[in-house]
Parts: sequence; structure tokens; C-alpha cells
Amino acid sequence: MAAPPRGNTGYGTYFITASTFQKQSLFQAERMARLFLEVLLHYPKQGKYLLHEFVIMPDHFHLLISQTLTLERALQLIKGGLSFRAKKELHFGGEIWQKSFYDRRVRDINEYHAFREYIHRSPVRRGLVAAVQGYPYSSAWPEFVLDSLPQRLKPGHSDERSNWKAGFGGGGFG
Repeated sequence: MAAPPRGNTGYGTYFITASTFQKQSLFQAERMARLFLEVLLHYPKQGKYLLHEFVIMPDHFHLLISQTLTLERALQLIKGGLSFRAKKELHFGGEIWQKSFYDRRVRDINEYHAFREYIHRSPVRRGLVAAVQGYPYSSAWPEFVLDSLPQRLKPGHSDERSNWKAGFGGGGFG
């Protein structure tokens, strides 16, 4: 069964979580984790989405991405891209992903930083490493160069709601 459409998700920044099929620890295997990392880093080079932060855990992943296509298309590329390559290159014959994914739109810089911290600390909380910089499948790993903070979330940038309130005397619906 296909996931229900989310409607127009706009071109915002999102915190994404998706799990492996039946929460199997597929990314505990280095070959699978490295392949997923290649897939994840491939599509931003093509302009398919902006990748700000990520962590690949043994049985799920978290991302902070800004879409350039629809959010559904970005996740289709990520999840479908890994499924295709794992079958072709690793001869993996099983299911990889649970259906759908969890998403939460990042509304402001404070949420962005909270999600970023959650992503970076996930391997430490799980006991996989002692320090956030020690996990090679995370954007906290010092060698990764990812897309910068979205302009609309940068400090001092006023969002649409602030502009709307300013245009109407600051009153409104709270």
C-alpha cells in the first residue's frame, strides 16, 4: 500500500526519520552502511535536495534536508536509490525499508539546532561511540562537507509570518 500523499509540502527544511523493514539492523553491516552513505550524498550533487545533517543508525536514519523537489520525491530517491543499488551491487534480496517515513517541518533556528543536536547525539545515546565525532555515518564526522543552513533559518532573517504581522500592524492570530 502506498503512503498517502502529504499535499504540497513547499520548499521547506524537514527533519526526517525512516526505519528499515521490521527494524532489522541492516546498516550494522559496513558494506550496506557505506552504500547508503554514497546514495545519500549522491543526490545533493545533482541538486535533488539539500542535505544539512544526517545520521545512519543500524536500523533507521535521521536527516535534516531542504527539498528542491517534493519531499516525497527526495525520499523516493534516497530509499529507492539504496534499494536498487543494494540489490544490484550487494545482491541483497530482502526488503530494506518500512513503508513511508516520519517528517517534521523545521520552523525556526531553534528547532533546527535541536534536531541537529538530536541527530549528532543519536550514536552516543545508542552506545555506538563515546563522542559524536567518532561515528563515521553521521554529519558530525569531521570530513563531511554538507549544504549550509537554509537562508530562511539564519539568525536575523525574518520569516513570512513576521512579514505578515508587520504588514498588518503586528496584530493577528498569535
